[in-house]
Amino acid sequence: MGDHLQARVLEGLPHGFSTAREPDLAAILPGAELVRVKQVHGRAVVEATKARDALLEADGIVSARTGLLLGIVTADCAPVLFADPVAGVVGAAHAGWRGALGGVLEETVTAMIALGAQPENIGAAIGPTISQPSYEVDQAFERQFAETDSHFFAAGREGHLQFDLPAYVVHRLSKVGVSRVEDLAEDTYSQPGRFHSYRRATHRGETTNGRQLSVIGLPASG
Repeated sequence: MGDHLQARVLEGLPHGFSTAREPDLAAILPGAELVRVKQVHGRAVVEATKARDALLEADGIVSARTGLLLGIVTADCAPVLFADPVAGVVGAAHAGWRGALGGVLEETVTAMIALGAQPENIGAAIGPTISQPSYEVDQAFERQFAETDSHFFAAGREGHLQFDLPAYVVHRLSKVGVSRVEDLAEDTYSQPGRFHSYRRATHRGETTNGRQLSVIGLPASG
């Protein structure tokens, strides 16, 4: 059996955030096809109507089709799953700091709206991601953000800061009217027995190819 976490804000919809163990997709949405994209830390979003042989370059996926599981992979970046259960529209976004800063979250919401979703009906869940105590950055990193974003940075060791990626994701979503956001508050870096972490593996000189898979889909009607 696989292993996955779920969010209350997405209750009733097939979804899951994996741990380091491979998730059992058949247990999440039986018979569904997995739809993936080639993630490039950008802001492009695609609509999924079927599984593709060739992966499109994008960091967000949306769909109003049943029988599909939208999937993204992460290993410190924030996996964000979205759903408007009223309109029957779901989405998934890969939001590292670069993608979040570039607008991938807003673009995902915009793509969902184009399919009939309403921001006030969208619930969003942030899965396992690196937390502020584990996310050390330098001052050059902070300078890429707006001055009004300074509260997402806390003092760290000399010359360094600690960045709060999950809080920044919540902030960016609030700007487009998505207020029902749940952070699972699972730190990838500090739980080596439970989650893959690119940064932890780099610091330890280990292989960095481990990823978590996060998925969401729509159940068949009727």
